[in-house]
Amino acid sequence: MSYVKYKSVTKPFNFSGIIDKNELPAYIKQYIREELILVAYKTTRDHGIFTDKKIILFDNYGTRKQIYTIPYSKISTLSIIFDEKKANLDLYLDSGYPVQLTFINMSGEDKLRLRILYTCLNHYINNQEPLQMDIDRLLKNDIHLS
Repeated sequence: MSYVKYKSVTKPFNFSGIIDKNELPAYIKQYIREELILVAYKTTRDHGIFTDKKIILFDNYGTRKQIYTIPYSKISTLSIIFDEKKANLDLYLDSGYPVQLTFINMSGEDKLRLRILYTCLNHYINNQEPLQMDIDRLLKNDIHLS
């Protein structure tokens, strides 16, 4: 048996917060047609959009923009690791290539939002419908710790 280590498909993303879906730049909205935006995350210059169909990652560097589109149907495995103030969402594509998304400076509500998103993603990649309650919470940003 051999082991092949694949280089990550994308650069590392360190998302530092969510962005209001209504405040997304126009160029991002062009890539999202007839889809529900569940959550939009940002770094200092980049964006990560999670819809009900795919993940779209926007890597902005000066005048250059690189866009990664990852349909949920192409994700074979995902995992999430929580630390005190950050979390890593690791995706493995059907091809074996990894994608790692890091979420930093997380509050309790941020962690709860990510847990709900992770549950929805898990359903999507397994061709199941997520709970409507979870979708509604993400769409309305109704995230409150009890």
